Amino acid sequence: MAKKVLVVEDNDLNRKLFCDLLRAHDFEPEPLSDGREALKTAKAKTPDLIIMDIQMPHVSGLDLIGALKKDAGLKAIPIMAVTAYAAKGDEERIRDAGAESYVSKPISVVKFIEEVRALI
Repeated sequence: MAKKVLVVEDNDLNRKLFCDLLRAHDFEPEPLSDGREALKTAKAKTPDLIIMDIQMPHVSGLDLIGALKKDAGLKAIPIMAVTAYAAKGDEERIRDAGAESYVSKPISVVKFIEEVRALI
């Protein structure tokens, strides 16, 4: 059975790219464009992995990672953070929030899939 991956990404092109890559490698993506729905969707779908954009309108990916890790039913789900705004110290802040992995945009297709496989 295919592993489920919740893809929380507000950018349509990035979300489609991530989902297409996941499908091509036999994962079952669950796309989500609005981060405000991430907790509810994660509880309903119980994904094997969450891919989380950091810079989104309405809610920060960092705040969502923290909220997911504080939820007893969700904290064991690994989170791979993706962001285009990779400044010095960002990776440390993202990992401190609870993300197990960090990939900067533009993504390397090979690295993206390697990270997904390493986390599931």
